[in-house]
Amino acid sequence: MTNTIKLLLLTLLITSCNNNLKKVKEKPLQSYKVVASEIRDIDYVKSYPVSVRGEVSSEVRAKISGYIDAVYVDEGERVKKGQRLFHIETASLSEQAQTAKAQVEVAEVEADRLRPLVEKQVISEIQLKTAEARLAEKRSNLNTIYANISYATISSPVNGVVGSINFRQGTLVGPNTETLTEVSDIRNVFAFFSMNEKDFLAFTKDVEGKTMKQKIANLPPVELRLADGSMYKHKGNIVTISGSIDQETGAVSFRAKFPNPEETLRDGSSGRILVRNQVKNALVIPYQSTFEQQGDFIVYRVSASDSLYTKKVKSSIKTKQLLVIEEGLEEGDIILAEGVNVVRSGNKIIPQKTTMDAILNSYQVQFK
Repeated sequence: MTNTIKLLLLTLLITSCNNNLKKVKEKPLQSYKVVASEIRDIDYVKSYPVSVRGEVSSEVRAKISGYIDAVYVDEGERVKKGQRLFHIETASLSEQAQTAKAQVEVAEVEADRLRPLVEKQVISEIQLKTAEARLAEKRSNLNTIYANISYATISSPVNGVVGSINFRQGTLVGPNTETLTEVSDIRNVFAFFSMNEKDFLAFTKDVEGKTMKQKIANLPPVELRLADGSMYKHKGNIVTISGSIDQETGAVSFRAKFPNPEETLRDGSSGRILVRNQVKNALVIPYQSTFEQQGDFIVYRVSASDSLYTKKVKSSIKTKQLLVIEEGLEEGDIILAEGVNVVRSGNKIIPQKTTMDAILNSYQVQFK
């Protein structure tokens, strides 16, 4: 094969490759739906972990040292105020009481013997006063022992339900021992939770009231999702908000009160509280029109030349369908509505304008 023929064939091959590349580059543009950001009033729900406590939760402790010789109740049992819970053996205290009682009797005899002698001025009054002081001391000691004997019977301080019983019969307990149990009144319960400062401000700023007390009275009811994922049948109300922000966590503490007539909730129960709120004049976009990258929300902005480029937006409020934009977009900005997972920055598209509601409705149908 001559060099001329080889050169001709190479030229034809290069021309063919260039034509194929040109065909690839001239691939027709794809049509994608685009939507403009809007201003709307929205309702949204946020959830926070809670710790549930009885409206009254009282620790039960031993006031004297000794061995538990009787446990009268069981865990979960409903008891009344004053009902016996535990008993601590008092054999040694009874012996002390007998000795102390004898000492009182001796001191009484001595005082009685000295009184007529003082009246007859046989002895000085100081001797009688000393004897009477000794008698008072012995009586005080006896009363202390009697009081300790009474402390051996440990009763419920409130009406309520018995919690975990931490010590059983035969255990040595005393004033420095941890709680024997807790008795909680769970006819109503408190749900304790916290939210960060930003959520707190968003939650309370549009609530009617000049003072925080007035705002709390006007807060909407809250709901409780139980540990198994089911919803608690009764709604509650926020009754207190802490007056300070925790410097370590940046959180504000809340306390909500729930009725508990069926005693479904127990002292120590857990779950998540659902707080409903409203944002007025919020800049929103469809949540499905975003994707996340390293914890940031990203959208595809559509340029004047119909090209796509990524834009990071800031948001702390998300509903099931909408994302509230705090930074990164302005009202009327055009973004890619669908297909964020198949395009790339720099792609040119044929924008197909649609409405926010059309995108949200398609999202509902897709996931119904």
